[in-house]
Amino acid sequence: MYKLYSMQRSGNSYKARLALAFLNTPYRAVEVDILTGESRTPDFLAKNPSGQVPLLEVEDGRYLAESNAILWYLANDTHLRPESRIGRAEALQWMFFEQHALEPNIGAAYFWLVLVRGGRELQTHALDDWMERGYAALQVMENHLKTHDYFAAGQLTVADIALYGYTHVAEQCDFDLATFPAIRAWLRRVEQTPGFVSMEWRLAAADNEAEA
Repeated sequence: MYKLYSMQRSGNSYKARLALAFLNTPYRAVEVDILTGESRTPDFLAKNPSGQVPLLEVEDGRYLAESNAILWYLANDTHLRPESRIGRAEALQWMFFEQHALEPNIGAAYFWLVLVRGGRELQTHALDDWMERGYAALQVMENHLKTHDYFAAGQLTVADIALYGYTHVAEQCDFDLATFPAIRAWLRRVEQTPGFVSMEWRLAAADNEAEA
């Protein structure tokens, strides 16, 4: 069984949990609070030298880091990965976009404005850049979604999960989605997909085991 090290309110961690939920894949969850240094302990760094979550233990002693790499691994031979060569490339295209255009801006704003106490004051110098670049990324997504229901292969894929992770919390960190109706409609489509779980959802105690 997979073991997922994640932080409940991390958008990147949520992406992995959401994929596992859509696939109805059993796993053990280990909460790691990066804000209190739990990802910087010698034990955790031995598993992932970058000291980041999510981290997926795919087999005993073998770990996979980076949220979108985890998504791609989980999606192999499932309905979340497009069947065609071009569909897979399109999914990867949007997953790369998420990591270089969306996550560094909306993800960073969410981390500092929502998760870190006093973060707004600490990052005043960065806010304007995050807003400008974050809105630019949202506009790219909006333009695509005006003529597409999803981001690749005409269906929900790991590309949608990757982009959903931080887009759905954008309004919590000062982004206004009122002028992005196609994005708002897409968010609702994702949320209406069977198997969807919210960021706040947790495995029931009976479905999880305490870490040994």
